[in-house]
Amino acid sequence: MLPTRDPPRLGFCCKFIPDEAPDAHRTLKAARDAALAMNVTSVTIAHLRRLDPGAARDKLAAVVTHNLAALRRQVEWVAGRPPLERLLRLASSILPGYTHPEVRDFYAEPDLRSAIEAGLARVGEAARAGGVRLSMHPGPFCILASRNPAALANGIAELDYHAEVMAMMGYGAGWHPDGAHVNIHVGARDPGLAAFRETLPRVSEAARNLVTVENDESSFGLDDVLQLGDLVPVVLDLHHHWIHSRGEYLEPDDPRIARIVASWRGVRPVSHISVSREDLLPGHDPDRRPDFAGLLAAGLKGRDLAAHSDLMWNRAVNDLVARHLAWSDFEIEAKHKNLASVALARHIAGPAAVLAAE
Repeated sequence: MLPTRDPPRLGFCCKFIPDEAPDAHRTLKAARDAALAMNVTSVTIAHLRRLDPGAARDKLAAVVTHNLAALRRQVEWVAGRPPLERLLRLASSILPGYTHPEVRDFYAEPDLRSAIEAGLARVGEAARAGGVRLSMHPGPFCILASRNPAALANGIAELDYHAEVMAMMGYGAGWHPDGAHVNIHVGARDPGLAAFRETLPRVSEAARNLVTVENDESSFGLDDVLQLGDLVPVVLDLHHHWIHSRGEYLEPDDPRIARIVASWRGVRPVSHISVSREDLLPGHDPDRRPDFAGLLAAGLKGRDLAAHSDLMWNRAVNDLVARHLAWSDFEIEAKHKNLASVALARHIAGPAAVLAAE
């Protein structure tokens, strides 16, 4: 397990962005190829339907083979970063359509299954060897609270799929091993928290040991999800909390932080951070945290402020993250991915650490 006394980590989510712009020696195609090599891709069920079974199987196998290699490259890149940056959220589309009945038989074929198991095992081994903390975050349709039976069945299947991927990487036994987790939202406001409790026993044991739940900006705030802390770890999203609370910046000494830490049962927690988009706040002082009430009075809407920025441009918010790193790791949910997380890490580490790394 990853106790709270362990050194802090922060990192990016799912997609890697090369930081080298095309120049006379690096064509646009070369830059695109570099990005492709580092990122998973996908294929739709609709596309596979247009192919004969053999071609569909070959296409799916080619995508999966690429994804396993890209995933390992991402993990190895993160493992080569300074210790503060050794955290990575993996993309969900590693095995496209895995839960869909039309491709289930393809994934059951021994050769493909063996390749997947071996490839994911290598990814997990590389992460553990490099001290990289891994997570996954299914899409918003992966919920455990819904009055729609089909939506609920899909949510359960998706959560089990993510847990199975984690298990094949070596994170399938025990309570959030090495800090690994699969994070979801609660689901529909009606039926809400009670339905989440009723549904959780229906997912696999591996999923129950990996799942976490985060607060959102509309239906389930931090005080709501903390009511599930006896079942699952709570992931604090500071930006969602800022929106939901209409402007509160949570400090590390807030009494709710202790309840979040307790929900992880000895594993170092993970939190999320982002900030409102740069183009919504042109000229805003980066050393002053955005004022929610003032921005609303200026004509902005809460839904606009909820959107994520490209980079972590606000130094005052970044300083808040630095204070919270005393108890939690952080996933940076900015659109420029690793470019944003690297810049934030440099801000937190300070000039001396940056010069030493160079």
